[in-house]
Amino acid sequence: MSPSPHGDDKGAPPGEKLQKILARLGYGSRRELEQWIADGRVSVDGKLAKLGDRVTEEQQIRVDGRPVNLPQEGLRRRVLVYYKPEGEVCSRSDPQGRPTIFDHLPGLRAGRWVAVGRLDLNSQGLMLLTNDGELANRLMHPRYEIEREYAVRVLGEVTDDMVQQLKKGVELEDGLAKFDTIVDAGGEGANHWYHVTLHEGRNREVRRMWDAVGVKVSRLTRVRFGPLRLPRNLRVGNWEQLDDNTLACAPPREGRPQARTQTAKAGAKEARPQQAPAAAPAPEMRAIR
Repeated sequence: MSPSPHGDDKGAPPGEKLQKILARLGYGSRRELEQWIADGRVSVDGKLAKLGDRVTEEQQIRVDGRPVNLPQEGLRRRVLVYYKPEGEVCSRSDPQGRPTIFDHLPGLRAGRWVAVGRLDLNSQGLMLLTNDGELANRLMHPRYEIEREYAVRVLGEVTDDMVQQLKKGVELEDGLAKFDTIVDAGGEGANHWYHVTLHEGRNREVRRMWDAVGVKVSRLTRVRFGPLRLPRNLRVGNWEQLDDNTLACAPPREGRPQARTQTAKAGAKEARPQQAPAAAPAPEMRAIR
């Protein structure tokens, strides 16, 4: 953390706002952290924090009694692409003891990894993770409408009327949902592949939309998030670190994100060995360029 002598506001005391620091370290959004402070979950130098508190790097912050490690020379932003396998949950811990996506990520000296969105237990594919909580919250914010692309294998006949209905919109319990595009990717027998895109990421939304027209999803892979594609050479359960310049794809403070990426830099850590799923007519996966 490298606060300016006067913090964020002219004439303000030294340091940065507490919720801003915690958000940058990946503890949550600023609004969530303001509530944590109000609920008494955060302390500074042994005293309960108050809304509006500013802190410096010499002070000791605790969340739920656990110390927060503050970087002494500013937080280096890192972003990973992780190829989530089926059978892993996206939470940090699971009451049922199931593996999580965080089990195979590299360690951090300060802060923690924050997942950009989620994939359900039975889905696989591209997950973005970062140690910059504010970046993660911007990438997930609905106002930026970042496009997601999925390869979907469905069981059952899909008619032209169904396709038109899915593009026009189907009513779900949490509101209307529609695909921006649906592309037939081929297949044999009862199983057929489609590539679909949409600009939001509600819980199990893709599966629920197909269910709404009477078709069951038998396999679901996220292959793209914004301009970032699942790299061709990335194996299931492994991760790659993105080049710093790749972050040009992040949403700015205003407007839509600009699509610009750089070659991904392979991570050194290998997850458990698994074979990548058969590509067949499923996703076209190419390296990030």
